[in-house]
Amino acid sequence: MSTVRPLEDRILIKPTEPETKTASGLFLPESAKERPMQGTVVATGPGLLLENGERAPVNVKKGDTVVYGKYAGTEIEIKNNTHVIMRESELLGVMAK
Repeated sequence: MSTVRPLEDRILIKPTEPETKTASGLFLPESAKERPMQGTVVATGPGLLLENGERAPVNVKKGDTVVYGKYAGTEIEIKNNTHVIMRESELLGVMAK
């Protein structure tokens, strides 16, 4: 699988790498790492198709940093990298730049 083009109002996200050590410098074991809850938008779909035939535009764009629920979306592998694909409604917010 080389390229993924999300459909409808789905968004492809590259999760932010979890912290590997604490603020005091201790390294965390793999089992203690939290699942990431934010990431960078890699691609978006064209938007949700409305009943009148028009598309509702997606409110995020490529490069935005977004926050989502701990178990939101579906993890997929693209070129040995983990990504998450989810509907726009599953996003909790966009980080201010």
